[in-house]
Amino acid sequence: MNRFFFLVLIIASELVFVSPGVESASTNVNIEEVTKIGAIVDANSQMGKQAITAMKIAVQNFNSDSRNHKLSLQIRDHNRDPFQAATAAQELINKEKVKVIAGMETWEETAVVAEIASRVQVPILSFAAPAVTPLSMSRRWPYLIRMASNDSEQMKCIADLARKYNWRRVAAIYEDNVYGGDSGKLALLAEALQNVSSSEIQSRLVLPPISSISDPKEAVRGELKKVQDKQSRVFIVLQASLDMTIHLFTEANRMGLVGKDSVWIVTNTVANALDSLNTTVISSMEGTLGIKSYYSDDSSPYKEFSALFRRNFTSEYPEEDHFHPSIHALRAHDSIKIITEAIGRLNYNISSPEMLLRQMLSSDFSGLSGKIRFKDGELLNADTLRIVNVVGKKYKELDFWLPNFGFSKTSSKHNVGDISSNIAAEGFTGPVIWPGNLINRNPKGWAMPSNQEPMRIGVPTRTFFEKFVVIKDDPLNGNSNDKNLRYDGFSIELFRLVVDHLNYDLPYEFVPHDGVYDDLINGVYDKVNYFNYHDKLLFKKKKRLCLVIE
Repeated sequence: MNRFFFLVLIIASELVFVSPGVESASTNVNIEEVTKIGAIVDANSQMGKQAITAMKIAVQNFNSDSRNHKLSLQIRDHNRDPFQAATAAQELINKEKVKVIAGMETWEETAVVAEIASRVQVPILSFAAPAVTPLSMSRRWPYLIRMASNDSEQMKCIADLARKYNWRRVAAIYEDNVYGGDSGKLALLAEALQNVSSSEIQSRLVLPPISSISDPKEAVRGELKKVQDKQSRVFIVLQASLDMTIHLFTEANRMGLVGKDSVWIVTNTVANALDSLNTTVISSMEGTLGIKSYYSDDSSPYKEFSALFRRNFTSEYPEEDHFHPSIHALRAHDSIKIITEAIGRLNYNISSPEMLLRQMLSSDFSGLSGKIRFKDGELLNADTLRIVNVVGKKYKELDFWLPNFGFSKTSSKHNVGDISSNIAAEGFTGPVIWPGNLINRNPKGWAMPSNQEPMRIGVPTRTFFEKFVVIKDDPLNGNSNDKNLRYDGFSIELFRLVVDHLNYDLPYEFVPHDGVYDDLINGVYDKVNYFNYHDKLLFKKKKRLCLVIE
């Protein structure tokens, strides 16, 4: 049993069980009834601060409109520690007698809180969801409601990008959590790449949790060194804290990995927080593509909320530079509305936690973050994704990616018309600024061979048809690793002719192979692992291999 679930069992076993009923209310109708709502967030992060501000606004709005029933928001700080999140949940349930708990930005925090709350029938509204939704989740945590979708659609979007630009190999980067594991993101990405674009993950870089290391700079450099001798230059940041993101891009720039023909893609764990990064950090990410959760910012409810949010946020947190509400703030606001609407449908009688949960799950309204409707405890509608491009010290919005549709110039598949399907051929709206200020062409996504690392080409020394390939003694030859050999024949001359017509230098060297031809082919496969082995190579009846040119 791993450390994570051992923690869950310890916390659950120490829980003092309480009756799920409400506090006794006065029979005097003029005395206000108060329902306590718990919130567990990272109070020191901008994401947590935004969530607190948004929830306070929603509570204030409800209290202003309700005469005899009020909400009391009880906030606790988990300090990015699932154990502290569990302790906070115990305190909120046992001491404060809260009826609902909202918050938890990571799945590790959500899981321990859900384990505790489900045992005492307290509904949980989580801002996080697992990368892959287990089939048994609803049975294990029946009182858990996820305000986010899993990562499957986001990984399909990345795979569509790889297909669009013909990137065949990628390097996946993620910051490990304190309990180990990549939360299924890596497996989802590998599956999506294979299904959509026939691409593959060449390297994976696992960054330790930033809270567990004393020298993040050295830890990041150590991982990035692993890809310096790899050909792929398509880097996908699956998950990383803001602090780790800063170190990652700083060191990648210093090591020359954020240059022309490189590609950097960040998922919504980073892209949704771009507004929180200062200009110095943003500029180190120039050329990066980001995948953000989309929400409409031109509706009247959003504009009213945004104005109030900015005023309250700057007043409460004057040290923060960025005060525009993010998707996290919108979801936090919507979580309170889910609770208040459920309470209203129950005529403020919340003596039954099961009835409260049922009403929360039956929510059906358009919130600030999008359509709020649940199925099996999770948001029914998958996120519409927005592709953004970091340019200079800010980012610009490109186009959309719609679940079950793909890239689109509009945010709704009902309005795409006939032209949106041509995005793959025409490119995104407006030019994409790639790393290294590459504008006039798309990046190759792989590193060119150099004089220090030339392309190595295996040539068989024994052939049946010397007109195609032949190796002869030639002491004057200087283009091979063996100075006494000369490589000739139709295939050799054709290769040299193609190289001469390239618009860039391609250092190479011929390497003689004195074994059987099948071993030479296997050597290419074992080293590169690039083409799909079974698609490109066919076994003959006599167990010989032949190369199929497509």
